[in-house]
Amino acid sequence: MIEKNSDILETDFPDGNNPDYPKSRREKKVLKKRQKELRKEQKEWRKEQKDAPAKWDKLDNTANLFPVIAGEHMTNVFRMCVCLTEDIRPELLQKALEILLPWFQNFHSSLKKGFFWYYFEENRRKLPPVMEENTYPCQYFAPNSNQNYLFRISYYKNRINLEVFHVLTDGSGARNFLRELTYQYLRLAHPELEQHGTTLSSETSLNREDSFLKNYRSYNFKAYNSPTAYLIKGERFRAHKMGIIHASMNLKKFKEIAHKYNASINEYVVAVFFYSVYKEYLHGMPSKQPVSVGVPVDLRPFFDSDTTKNFFVVVSAYFKPEKEDYSFGEIVEIAKKSLRSQITKKQLEEQFSFAVGNEKIMILRTIPLVFKNLGIRAFYKTAARKNSATITNVGSLKVKPEYEPYITDYFCFLSRSYGQDIKACTSSYKNRLNITFSSVLKDTSIQRCFYRHLAEEGLEISMETNGVYYG
Repeated sequence: MIEKNSDILETDFPDGNNPDYPKSRREKKVLKKRQKELRKEQKEWRKEQKDAPAKWDKLDNTANLFPVIAGEHMTNVFRMCVCLTEDIRPELLQKALEILLPWFQNFHSSLKKGFFWYYFEENRRKLPPVMEENTYPCQYFAPNSNQNYLFRISYYKNRINLEVFHVLTDGSGARNFLRELTYQYLRLAHPELEQHGTTLSSETSLNREDSFLKNYRSYNFKAYNSPTAYLIKGERFRAHKMGIIHASMNLKKFKEIAHKYNASINEYVVAVFFYSVYKEYLHGMPSKQPVSVGVPVDLRPFFDSDTTKNFFVVVSAYFKPEKEDYSFGEIVEIAKKSLRSQITKKQLEEQFSFAVGNEKIMILRTIPLVFKNLGIRAFYKTAARKNSATITNVGSLKVKPEYEPYITDYFCFLSRSYGQDIKACTSSYKNRLNITFSSVLKDTSIQRCFYRHLAEEGLEISMETNGVYYG
C-alpha cells in the first residue's frame, strides 16, 4: 500500500478566489513557487509508487462475507454524511480527497479474487471524480466500475456523502475517514484553519490490524439454533430505489426519556421499533415468530482496539408476543433483558471467536473459493432470516473545536439485505440526535408509529425524506 509522504501530504493548496487568500505580491509569489514545487514532488512520488510492486492485504474475518453476497439487489453499502454551513465546492472536495487518500491504505485498495480467498490489492488507478448526487443512495459497486475503488464521494448542496462497500470497514472506520476528509476540505475552503494544523488529527487511527485474529480465543462452542424471525413484508419499490426518512431531535431530551425506563439509547430505540411492528403489523396480537432486531456492536471499546478494518459482531434482540396488548413499558423491559444478556465481553468474544475458528480450520481453508462461495451463500440466507431488521448506532461525531462552527449535522443509513427490507441508524452531533430509516417498502406505517411514539413522549422532531414516497 502507499506510504505517506509528510512533505507532500501535510500541505494544502489555498484557493485564489478565497477572501483569505494572500493579497500581497510577495505572498502570492512565494505561494505560487511552493505550489509548483509540491506538484513536482507529487509527480515524482506517484512515479515511484507506480514503479514499485503492488502490495496486497488479507480481508478481515467479517469482510470475507460481503463480496460473496453482494449484488444489485443487496449491495452491502452504507452511507455516512456530514452537513456544513455552506454549499460544497466540488473542486475543493476533489482536491481534499486526493491529498487525504494516501494516508488511508485500506481505502486505497481494490478487491481481487484469489483461488482460495478474496484479497485487497493496492489500487493505482486515478480517483473517480467527486460528483453531485444524482441517483438513489447505496448503489452496488459493480466489478470494474468506479475505477475499482470500493468507496465513493458525492455531494448535494451543503452535504458531503461517503458511501462504503462494507468489505473495507465498518461505521467506526468510515467515520474516522469522513471526519478527516471534512477537516481537509475545510482547510482548503478556509486557509485560516491551517494555523491549527495541517496533518491528521491525533485521534485518527491508521491501524490496519485484523483485531478478530488478534483477540481470537479457542472455545468449546455450544450449538445454538436461533428461531426464524417474523419477516416484515410488503410492496417494494422498483430495483435500486430506496426510501429514506430522516428525523432529528434533542439528544439530551431523548436521554431523559430513555432513562425514565432505565434504558440506554440503543435499548430504547430497539424497544420503540418492537412496539411499532407489534402495533402496525401484528396489530397487538400474539405471533408464532419473534420480532428480531440485529444490533451491530462495535468491539473496539471491549478489546482496546483502534483498527480501521471491520471489528464488530451482530447480536439479536428478540420480542416474541405471547399475549395481547403489551404495554410499551413491558416491551422496553424485554428489549433490555435480551440485549444485556448478550453484550458482555465474554459473550462477544465467544461469538466472533466461533467465526474466526471456522476460518482457521485447515480443511476449509484449502477449499477453492468457488466452492466456498456456495457454502457461504447458503449459510447466509439461512442466518439472514433470523432477523426482522437491523438497527445500528454509529455513535457521535466529535470534532475539534475550531471546526465546529462549520459543521451542522452528521448521520448514516444502510442498504437492505436479504430478509430485511427496513433498517434504522442512530447517530449524533453535539446535542442533535438523528434516527434515519432506510427501506425498500412503500408502506411507512412502522416509521410513522415510531416517530409518533417519540412525539407523544414529548420530543420535538424535525423530519425530511428523499422524496420517493411522494412519487
